[in-house]
Order: sequence, then structure tokens, then C-alpha cells
Amino acid sequence: MINTYQTSLDPPPVPPRHSRSYPVLIPDPLPSRGNSKFLIRFLVAVVLLQLFLTVGGFLYLNHNSTMGKRLQAEGKAAHLSTDEQKTAFKPMARMVVKHPHAAVKKFTPGYLQWDIKHSFRRNINHYHNIWMTILQPGEYYVYSRVTFSSSDSMRALASKVKLRKNETEEEKPAMQAFCSLESHGGSELIPRLCTATQGEVMALERGNQLSVWVPDLSWVNYEEGATSFGMYKL
Repeated sequence: MINTYQTSLDPPPVPPRHSRSYPVLIPDPLPSRGNSKFLIRFLVAVVLLQLFLTVGGFLYLNHNSTMGKRLQAEGKAAHLSTDEQKTAFKPMARMVVKHPHAAVKKFTPGYLQWDIKHSFRRNINHYHNIWMTILQPGEYYVYSRVTFSSSDSMRALASKVKLRKNETEEEKPAMQAFCSLESHGGSELIPRLCTATQGEVMALERGNQLSVWVPDLSWVNYEEGATSFGMYKL
């Protein structure tokens, strides 16, 4: 009887076994939750620090730019203010003529009186509402405007700016101007008027006094702006 469970084929060889063992790959453990929080906080701190540095740099540059412009503007303002101060304290006067309270009699020569309340003066004094007294020596531009509304055939229409060294010295004409009503036609409704105007640069000393003289105070037109006198230091 034939044994069918046997075969002529040899069984497959058994793979050789090595004496050393191979390491088994084990994945690294995940970082702990505490380490993750520390890393996140560190990254947030770095981002915030970068943000603060950026904002701080911008503010610093902006501040420097603003301060530079402000200093430049203050420098210009200081320069302008110095010039303005020099101009602001320069002596000057702009006098408004005072209308006589009583009717001025004819043939009354004399000096014009000034309405001190409505006039403007700076670093210039007045004496008896007639004379203007110089306080600061220097060169002054002096001007006068006198408007006449009547005259006679015996005397010329003249206005004279008179100068005296002080209160006790005798006055002398420094400027004079004339006008005529002859060439000015008029009627009862339109009165005749003429204006004597003058202006000149004068070298004046401290204590010098100036005033305006006319041959007849009754001839002067006392309307507002018609007659005035003034000066300012150059």
C-alpha cells in the first residue's frame, strides 16, 4: 500500500536566527501641555514686543518731526515778534483837531488845538493840547492837513508847522503850505473849500515841540477828517 502523505519534496528551510535583536521603532512622546502653553506665550510676547517697537519707533519719528517743525515755527515767530515789537514801540501820533466850543472870532490867528481823547499817541507827549513833545530823538516824518472854508482878500490861506526846541524857546516855522479859494467855484449850497497839505522828514531831538499855526482860526473847516496832524519815527 502506497503512503500518499509523503512526497519527495523536502520541506522549506527554516530562516536562520540571528543572535542580536533589532530595535523596535517607538514614536517620541508628544510634548506636554505645559510646554505648549509656554511656547505659545513666548511667541505672543515676541509678537507684542515687535508691535510695541514698531509703534514706538513711529511715535518717536513723528514726535521728532513735529518738534522740528514747531522749533522752526517758533524761530520764525520769534524773529517776526522781534520786528513787530520794534515797530510796535516806535513813536507816532495821529491828532484830530478839536472844534472850538465857542464861536471863534474872526481875525484870530493861533494854534490848532487837538482832541486828545479821540487822537492816537505813542511815546509822544502833548503840551496844553497844542504842542506835541518828542520823547525819543531821531528822524520823523511829519505831516499836516488843514482845510479852509473861508478867507479874506487881505491874508493868504496858510498853515505852518512850527518847531521850538523846548517849552521856553521861541518857535520857528519848520514847514508851511498854502491854498486858495479863488479858483474854487461854489454856491450857498456848495461851500468853497481848499486844503493845504504838507509833509517832510525832520531830525528831532528829545524835548522838541511841534504845532500847527493858521492866520485865522475861524477859517478852518473842523469837520471830521478835514484837518489833521501827525508824525511817526522812521
